[in-house]
This record gives sequence, structure tokens and C-alpha cells, in this order.
Amino acid sequence: MTIATSPLGKQANQQKPLSFDEFLVHYGGDNRYELIDGEVFDLEPTGSHEEVSAFITAKICVQIDGKSLPWFVLQRGLLRPSNVGMTAFRPDVAVVDRDELTKELLWSDQSILTLGSSIKFVAEVVSSNWQNDYARKVEDYAVLGIPEYWIADYAGLGGTRHIGKPKQPTLSICTLTNGEYEIRQFQGKQSVVSLTFPDLKLTAEQVLRANR
Repeated sequence: MTIATSPLGKQANQQKPLSFDEFLVHYGGDNRYELIDGEVFDLEPTGSHEEVSAFITAKICVQIDGKSLPWFVLQRGLLRPSNVGMTAFRPDVAVVDRDELTKELLWSDQSILTLGSSIKFVAEVVSSNWQNDYARKVEDYAVLGIPEYWIADYAGLGGTRHIGKPKQPTLSICTLTNGEYEIRQFQGKQSVVSLTFPDLKLTAEQVLRANR
């Protein structure tokens, strides 16, 4: 992700941080932006980025439908953690528990989620500002209690401490254990292991090369 520019061409890296309400006014109608600690970031929805996101969505939907789960996939909905100020994440893929939505006070009017209990799974497809996906979101998604978080780094952009050396396309799967994520990396023809969707029959390469 990169610092956003507004439709008027002005940098969104403004002199003062934006509040959540200000973010909604200026960027709430455009699903390519999110807010982190008052700073606006562009999600960079390139064609390759969107193809990987769409592939994950399609495979997850098959699992949800096959098990008749009361879940659905929300793409680019806003997640405003109630315990974090001036922040509104917009996951590339989020699996929402329909049964939990009665607790979401902003959902019916604004399609905004505030509770981690509403979300069963999230995935982020890595763009240039990979630090947010590998650091900040790992911490905040764990605090929210989201059981599983995928980081799909199809271009191998992350730091070597996250994906190893030499850098290569990597799918990192974060599984919540005792309030913290345990992270496993999958590359090449390694079979993906998901606790949320144990019947997934995918290799890392299939996910990461979905744009080819």
C-alpha cells in the first residue's frame, strides 16, 4: 500500500491526522482506501492484486456453501476496531459470521464492522507498503480475535525476516493461539493448511499465481 492521493491530486498524507468521521466523508465511498492511525493508504487494486483476491474469494465461497455455514465473504468492507482510534481497515477478503451481525451497531446503515467476533477469516494481498500487512495487521487482527489471517505475497515483496532469503512468493497463514498468531509460510507446491477451511485442496503456488 502507498500513501493515497485524492481525486483532486492532493496527497492524503495531510498535515494533521484524519479522524474516522473525516475519513468517511472524504474516502468512505471509495473502496481503494483505508485509514491507519489517521493516515490514508491506497490499497493499490492492480489487476494482479485483484485476481489473487478473487481466487481466494472463489475458493472460500465454495467451502462456505458446501458446509452450509451462516457466513459470507465481504470484499473491501470497513473494519473499524472499537479499541483502536483513527483506524479503519479494509481487508481484501473477509469472512463474516451472519449470526454475529445483530451486535454490529453500524452494519445496517453503513456496512461497517467493529467487532472481531463478526469475522472468521481475513486475507490481505500484499502491495508495496507490505509493512502494514506483516506487522500492524498481524497485531491488530490478533487483538480482535480473528481466528485466521492470510498474507498473500504473490510478488515476494515482504522483508526477508517474513518470507526468507532469497525472497519469493509466499503465503503466510496466521492462526490464532492463546491470543497470538502462530505464523506458517507456504511456498511453491506446498499444500495450504487452514484450520478454518480444512477441506481446502490448494497449493501455495495456486493461490499466489492466480494472476497468471
